[in-house]
Amino acid sequence: MKIYITGISGFLSINLVRHLLAHGYTDIGGIDLVDFTYPERDRIQFLQGDIRHVDEVRQSMAGADVVIHTAAALPLYPPEEIYSTDVEGTRILLQQALEFGVKRFIHISSTAVYGVPDHHPLYETDRVYGVGPYGEAKVKAEALCEEYRRKGLNVSILRPKSFVGPERLGVFAIFYEWASEGRNFPMIGSGKNRYQLLDVEDLCDAIRACMTLPAEAVNQTFNIGAAEFKTMREDYQAVLDEAGFGKRIVPFPVGPVVLALKILEKLNLSPLYPWIYETASKDSFVSIEKAQQLLGFQPRYSNQEALLRNYRWYLANKDQFAQGEAGVTHRVPWKQKALKLAKIFF
Repeated sequence: MKIYITGISGFLSINLVRHLLAHGYTDIGGIDLVDFTYPERDRIQFLQGDIRHVDEVRQSMAGADVVIHTAAALPLYPPEEIYSTDVEGTRILLQQALEFGVKRFIHISSTAVYGVPDHHPLYETDRVYGVGPYGEAKVKAEALCEEYRRKGLNVSILRPKSFVGPERLGVFAIFYEWASEGRNFPMIGSGKNRYQLLDVEDLCDAIRACMTLPAEAVNQTFNIGAAEFKTMREDYQAVLDEAGFGKRIVPFPVGPVVLALKILEKLNLSPLYPWIYETASKDSFVSIEKAQQLLGFQPRYSNQEALLRNYRWYLANKDQFAQGEAGVTHRVPWKQKALKLAKIFF
């Protein structure tokens, strides 16, 4: 089986490559704008290229049995970059997969397609509507997947919750840095809301199920998330407890914090984008019953276990990226901006 992964240099994909290699898959290739610099480089076929360029997609996808589409422009990217990558790039990949006769196309979407919902848990049948350029693009990309299903392509759509694990930095690196330095950590709201996460290894299990189970079982849409999660305050406190400094999660009133972050955002000083700070104090969890029933999905990690696994990886590797550049992807720490100044109070 030849497996083709888009965005293969990203946080999810390096974990997926290692997962597949560990399960005996050896014919793995992929494409990414960013160079693939991991030790597994000589065990894959890699093209440094752009999913928005048909010729580069055709060159790298040829012969694939399974396409796993993880590439995406994340919310901090410019809107036009998000649309061209997440919508038009997806359209190109689906068309080429159809023309090549690919057997399975696995699209990694997001629970961002549910917008800001008024109930929980969320089911795959709930209304989808995008909030902001990223959410809108994810909804449009799913619509394209459904269009190509009707054309005969077998398309699994996975809607994962925010996932963490080895190689994950991004916004979580801010929290892990504060924890490792022995600081308290501010939380928007009381922290009593339930916010489901997901370990990347559990997501890899779900992807592999979509590769191997009967075609009719996987030609559908699935929520993917942890089965066990507590309140945000309890789950994140587990990391501060692991750090061993006796520090605590410190809740702050939602209104003033969100207002302050909006002002900082206009000044380009906010470390967070609106989707994060406007939803961080709200419940956010999905039903995974469908994936459990049809994919045999059984998450191995709770929220706390996933966060701790990620934090331990951070501690073991922080010297390697401490001097590196900050950015807007999950592979690098996000810039702390105004939060860096706030450290002195925690």
